[in-house]
Amino acid sequence: MDILRLVLGLALPWLLGAALLRALPPRAAAGDDPGSIAWTLGCGWFAGAFLLTLWMRALSWAGVKFGVVAIGAPLAAVAALAGWFAWRHGHGRLALPIRDALRAIAAADLAGWKRVVWLALLGWLAFRFALLLAEVIWRPLYPWDAWSHWATKARVWFELKSIVPFVAAPEWLQQGNLGYTDYNPHYPATVPLLQVWAATLLGRWDDALVNLPWWLCGVAFALAIHGFLAQRGFDALWALIGTWLVVSLPILDAHVALAGYADLPMAAYLTLAVLAGLRWIEERRWGDAALMLLFATACILVKNPGKIWVLVMVPAAVAALLPRHGLRVAFAGFGVAIALFVVLARLDLVLLGYRLHLEFDLPWRGLVDAYFAFGNWHLLWYGAIAAALLGWRQLFSKELAPLTIVVAAGLLFLFFGFAFTNARLWVEDQSTVNRATLHLAPLVAVWMVLVMRAWAAQSQRAVAAPRVPA
Repeated sequence: MDILRLVLGLALPWLLGAALLRALPPRAAAGDDPGSIAWTLGCGWFAGAFLLTLWMRALSWAGVKFGVVAIGAPLAAVAALAGWFAWRHGHGRLALPIRDALRAIAAADLAGWKRVVWLALLGWLAFRFALLLAEVIWRPLYPWDAWSHWATKARVWFELKSIVPFVAAPEWLQQGNLGYTDYNPHYPATVPLLQVWAATLLGRWDDALVNLPWWLCGVAFALAIHGFLAQRGFDALWALIGTWLVVSLPILDAHVALAGYADLPMAAYLTLAVLAGLRWIEERRWGDAALMLLFATACILVKNPGKIWVLVMVPAAVAALLPRHGLRVAFAGFGVAIALFVVLARLDLVLLGYRLHLEFDLPWRGLVDAYFAFGNWHLLWYGAIAAALLGWRQLFSKELAPLTIVVAAGLLFLFFGFAFTNARLWVEDQSTVNRATLHLAPLVAVWMVLVMRAWAAQSQRAVAAPRVPA
């Protein structure tokens, strides 16, 4: 019975988010174009999960103890209301979405070798996610950060049925061992609250089952990526290939299997915030803008570096909102940011737990090993370099410029973090470099797919263009 309660309870935020997205105007979330169902379902999990944690924060602030009814009943009511509103206004008809979803799974629009490849890739992903599910439900909570940074808070908050503050060890000792402490007491509450909700549904703490939200995060992320690519004009097969490139990254799969870290949710929320922003830039639907802001807020409240990751979206927004001079302003912003980093480094500041220092000491060996030698990323970074070289003429086209700027800003952030802070100490031993890079890597994969398509289209036009005789 507790397992059934767990499954239904974890489905509730997914239903909530999907219902809210279905209630938005068409094309913003739930239009009739290809991929809309996958986009809605994928983003629905992330929207609902984040709203769940906000509601739990509100309950704790109001002094209401955590419980299945206290948390779940209001969310179920909102989901029902949003679903009714969507149905009432014609955006929620079930027959068409179900029919379209079944047609998509069966690859009814594909034929020949494309259909074979589609079914093979789909089977591959389904089998992989089945193995990841087994990993999650059979493996107890895995060290290190998951065990010492995040689940410590979740276990305490579950037992006390409320969010109580964690303090640093010196403060904890000064208070006579009153209160609670762990290795990083000031980390945000979003990730632990997902575990609290799972444990509340079970009625007990289970070191394995509380991590099911990470598996759902991986599945929903795949759906959202596929939906975005399909809505960008990729056919079903190429959209699935792009999805496979993202979710087959070994380090991403590891963060699903070894659940409990905040880096997978951080990567997903950042990626989807940027993709929702790209949709808003193209269509100017307020629903996409709202989704972008929601996911950007989630970035800030998932992990402390999210504050910086949100800033990498700003130059892209400037370039999109100022079509005539936006690129120049964005490039000028890069120059200002570099100068600011140099000034801050001279002050020997501690920023988000990292000490800035002016001495340039980039750990080249560790970065080369992580990105190009070890098996963490398959051939992602080789592919990204090839895409940049082949499609350099299209990188700053109207379609690709915002995403190119985000990727460039993200890489600049990683470069300065590894070169001018004490984070370089954790590059050579491979303990931080891959987790920090995971935040940006899915966006790099999507960018690579879009750049290669633009390059292929340009090459086809060049071949088809008539030649003028000399």
